[in-house]
Amino acid sequence: MVSNAYIFGCAGEQLTADESRFFASAKPWGFILFARNVADKAQLKRLTDDLRDAVGWQAPILIDQEGGRVQRMRGPIWQEFQPALDQMQSASDPARAMYLRNRLIASDLHEVGIDVNCAPVADVLQPETHPVMKNRCYSEDVETAVAMCREAAKGFLDGGVLPVLKHIPGYGRAVVDGHLDLPRVDVSRAELDALDFAPFKALNDIKMGMTAHIVFPVIDDAPATTSPKAMQVIRKEIGFEGLIMTDDISMKALSGSVEARCEAALAAGCDLALHCNGKMEEMAKISERCGPMSEAAQSRAKAALAEGQTPSDIDIPAARAEFEALIKG
Repeated sequence: MVSNAYIFGCAGEQLTADESRFFASAKPWGFILFARNVADKAQLKRLTDDLRDAVGWQAPILIDQEGGRVQRMRGPIWQEFQPALDQMQSASDPARAMYLRNRLIASDLHEVGIDVNCAPVADVLQPETHPVMKNRCYSEDVETAVAMCREAAKGFLDGGVLPVLKHIPGYGRAVVDGHLDLPRVDVSRAELDALDFAPFKALNDIKMGMTAHIVFPVIDDAPATTSPKAMQVIRKEIGFEGLIMTDDISMKALSGSVEARCEAALAAGCDLALHCNGKMEEMAKISERCGPMSEAAQSRAKAALAEGQTPSDIDIPAARAEFEALIKG
């Protein structure tokens, strides 16, 4: 079955009859969940089942469960985690702690039918990094950021969850919050290659990635998400051949109607437009203007989903105890 080139959200904790009918017709490639969709384990598993029933196949279901501030499933039902940077600074064995953190997150997600996590974060921390991103980063140096992303991705995959690398081609120099305004980074191409783009080049074998709504004037005056020139850098020079989805297309960093933004992102070379707020009127306009995934996007999606695996055996209480000992050590 050929799905359409977008990922949608839903409004609440239960799928309404109108949403179910719309999704059956609109045929999104997948769905994304937020805190508004989460109550408890039984409810969340029903919702993921109902979303897949609506489209008639095992559609990918995404969430942002990084830990720290970006954690849609929270306590007391689910374990809450420190911001990644805080954990990096406190753990006695940062690499092992990063693996265990994300293997535990994957276990929580898999249990309720969520099979894609929008993480790890490969953006490199800078002195000027905006607070919205600062403690979500893993490190201020490329080598450590790459190593920790590898551990995080392995933790997800071992737990039956697919990782999404973000934010391509790099968001660490942003000094404004992309949810509210458009970041602009006016530095040389050599600086970008050496720092911002380098982690993504080293991690270009990860099968899914998410764009950054950010302008690099040395490349183009358009945001990377909607810039064919930036997408060429991502594909040809960074060498990322995986499935690329936009960051939330409704963020205020972008201008124009949501449907026009989606069209521009897909025309630039993104494979999927990600629309997160669950507003039916916006999703309907997107579905009218944006059609099926391209053949290349379908091929990349197939390769990404083929990485899905049955979770490896793990003693969850023992893993949790080891993790807690590491971050206290």
